[in-house]
Amino acid sequence: MIELAVADGTTMHAFVARPVGHGPHPGLMLFQEAYGVNAHIRDVAGRFARAGYCVIAPELYHRTAPPGFEAPYGDFGALQRHFQAITTEDLEADIRAAHSWLRADAQTDPQRLGSVGFCIGGRVSFVAATTVALRGTVAFYGGGIVPALLDRAPRAQAPILFFWGGRDKHIPPADRRAITDALGAAGKPFVNVEFSEADHAFFCDARPSYHPASATEAWALTLAFLEDRLR
Repeated sequence: MIELAVADGTTMHAFVARPVGHGPHPGLMLFQEAYGVNAHIRDVAGRFARAGYCVIAPELYHRTAPPGFEAPYGDFGALQRHFQAITTEDLEADIRAAHSWLRADAQTDPQRLGSVGFCIGGRVSFVAATTVALRGTVAFYGGGIVPALLDRAPRAQAPILFFWGGRDKHIPPADRRAITDALGAAGKPFVNVEFSEADHAFFCDARPSYHPASATEAWALTLAFLEDRLR
């Protein structure tokens, strides 16, 4: 765990995972699910590190929750006030802090940076693509992009790979189409993947919605996408 100074005067803790060897390696910002930078997110960070990426996973609730805050899966009430307190301006500040740390890190190549996010982190990954210089962005079932963030589509600075669950009631098909339509109208590159049998949070092997086949394919596609853009 490290501490980062954020431009608004707050301090943000973040989990860091690194590959073996001195690098420089490509770098990733990894954005949490709604439930915090928990064991699952730390495990995913380790998986990316073993794949050759320097990873930073910032704690997005740092303004309202203590360092290390996690909520149990299924207990949304335990995190609701933290979830609802986040603003896009807060996210931009947190993204810039994590991005700056990666750019300054001796083991990270500042020219080869990207982001990956899940759930709320999928939304944050979209915001990251429209906030800082990245070479590739991955957003797993990012809710809350429509309608509030659609006007950011022309600002996208990196190709975006979207993953959706066809059975996800939280993000209806119309919202998914609105996102890709906005990016298409702006002439921005993206890849859109829907797993028809999967639900929201299908990638998380700690939740009942985990769908192994979809998660396995999504992981392979993610690594191929990042390899092409960052490596």
